[in-house]
Amino acid sequence: MGLPRNADLVFDVRFLSNPHYVESLRSLTGRDEDVAAHIQKDPRFQTFFDRLGELVLDLLPAYADEGKRYLTIAIGCTGGRHRSVFVAERLAALLSEGGRRVSLQHRELAS
Repeated sequence: MGLPRNADLVFDVRFLSNPHYVESLRSLTGRDEDVAAHIQKDPRFQTFFDRLGELVLDLLPAYADEGKRYLTIAIGCTGGRHRSVFVAERLAALLSEGGRRVSLQHRELAS
């Protein structure tokens, strides 16, 4: 499907370990604990996520200063069911915990 046309920021997480190649995880999504555990075991995950969170939190006030009332952040991976879903869920939780209003959509998931 390609990049969302309305995305302000786009992050590609295909560098993280892909649960699709683990038979027991293939049918699951990034919302499932086993998939989350698999992704979090990747030694690159935590550093990446910490930096992503810092970057987004640092940028939000700058976008607001420029009159932007909302920001669309797209996170992508190969199939859109595992890594991107997990990272998007974690980022949404981080932003929500900080008092931000968040709307989350997973383009490749049925629900």
